[in-house]
Amino acid sequence: MHGDLDNVYATLLHLQEVEKTKIDLLICCGDFQAVRNEKDLDSLNVPPKYRTMKTFWKYYSGEKVAPIPTIFIGGNHEASNYLWELYYGGWAAPQIYFLGFAGVVKFGNVRIGGLSGIYKANHYYSGHYEKLPYNEQDIRSIYHVREYDVHKLVQVQEPIDIFLSHDWPCGITDHGNVKKLIRHKPFFEKEIAEGTLGSQPAADVMAKLRPSYWFSAHLHCKFPALVQHGDGGSITKFLALDKCLPGRNFLQIFEIESEPGPYELHYDEEWLAITKKFNPIFPRTRRRANFSDAKLNMEECRQFVKNKLQMRGSRPFEFVLTAPCHNPHQSVASNFPSGHCRNPQTEAFLELLGLQYCLDAYSESRELPQSSGSLVSKESFGSEDIPIDDIDDDDELNGSDDGET
Repeated sequence: MHGDLDNVYATLLHLQEVEKTKIDLLICCGDFQAVRNEKDLDSLNVPPKYRTMKTFWKYYSGEKVAPIPTIFIGGNHEASNYLWELYYGGWAAPQIYFLGFAGVVKFGNVRIGGLSGIYKANHYYSGHYEKLPYNEQDIRSIYHVREYDVHKLVQVQEPIDIFLSHDWPCGITDHGNVKKLIRHKPFFEKEIAEGTLGSQPAADVMAKLRPSYWFSAHLHCKFPALVQHGDGGSITKFLALDKCLPGRNFLQIFEIESEPGPYELHYDEEWLAITKKFNPIFPRTRRRANFSDAKLNMEECRQFVKNKLQMRGSRPFEFVLTAPCHNPHQSVASNFPSGHCRNPQTEAFLELLGLQYCLDAYSESRELPQSSGSLVSKESFGSEDIPIDDIDDDDELNGSDDGET
């Protein structure tokens, strides 16, 4: 989406009119760019020419309301400070729901899961150690996928209808028209041959969860594939789409069987139980999470969540403004907070589950690992990321983009 909400919604409304159909839900597979104000641009890792407000702020402020319910995950070009407020998921604006760094929700009876960010091996086993205000290295690593979030996703046992990732699962090109892809994107050929194009953790999640549909983005091209799991096993229909630009294949409408509407977004009971079990070992230093320290019994967590949702209901907590909004008629404000903001949605979510708030947890050092009793983990930043992060698909790109499109 790259912040271009106005054009996407206008396109959908036009399609509804022309096709005489009803679109129930919009899904965005990352690079959503939920930029509320000029301060958020500091956490947006894009080349300077792309560091602009775009149109999300209109929906955040209430000037506009999304005409279609929207669910999105994070990519590698995000207002990471804002998405961190909603690490567990939440309304980024009315009608616009962020799935979290990892998450599962229900839209009607359709179960949707997702994994935000992109894979980088040198940060995968680290914890979420970055702290606001982010330095130049942090804004290039905050969106790198972590083992902790993937580990939670592979605990899911109940069927997933739709799964979202920003980068493609590694090996997905084996299941589609790879020759056509290479003709369109010749600089992918080397990575495809080496088996390094895409995310291995995403491939592991696909192999474990076997969702009916899997949607991705990131590489700025359309690519469909069919993945059969084992001999005679279930099939995952994969589709990646292009960037939102005129003449590009950035949009696909599809139908999925479901109960009759109206449709609402709800918390997923199993996912909340998984969150409750593993949150006590939430990794907030460079050190790798110790999953053996997650002592809570899953069945007890499930029963706890079931009781809570029966009492409260399963609809997410209401959207709350937490930052000044861009005003095109005023000069840039200078009173933005520089540190972490506790989003009331996140506080209420953790209170519901009886969990400690640790998104602003103090870590003794960015560099040194802590003792085994501490909240956990992340590795050193690799200098090889620096030039790649500054490349976008609209720049002249002659070599591999290393997944940092």
